[in-house]
Amino acid sequence: MKQNKIYSLLGLAARGRNVVSGEFSTENSIRDGSAVLVIVAEDASDNTKKRFRDKCSFYKVPIYTYGTKEELGHSIGKGERSSAALINEGLARTVMKHLEELQNQEVNK
Repeated sequence: MKQNKIYSLLGLAARGRNVVSGEFSTENSIRDGSAVLVIVAEDASDNTKKRFRDKCSFYKVPIYTYGTKEELGHSIGKGERSSAALINEGLARTVMKHLEELQNQEVNK
């Protein structure tokens, strides 16, 4: 249920041009300060996950590992994507809230 909500919000962000995706674009948005939230696919390579964790840590951008590359890309109307960045603060806050709730549910299982 929550998963569908997150993908719906990512789709909404994409339609409003409030999301950038793909490793190059995501990295640039972190560097230029426009990224408010970064999501990396769970099936992205360990190298990719580490690179984004390090970059987000340095630039103080929240990062979550969520979904698969296929699901992430599909939710924003693209092909497979290993990373995406939300650049709208309101949407990013809402997505983070849902991701937190999902993580809490996983921990409490």
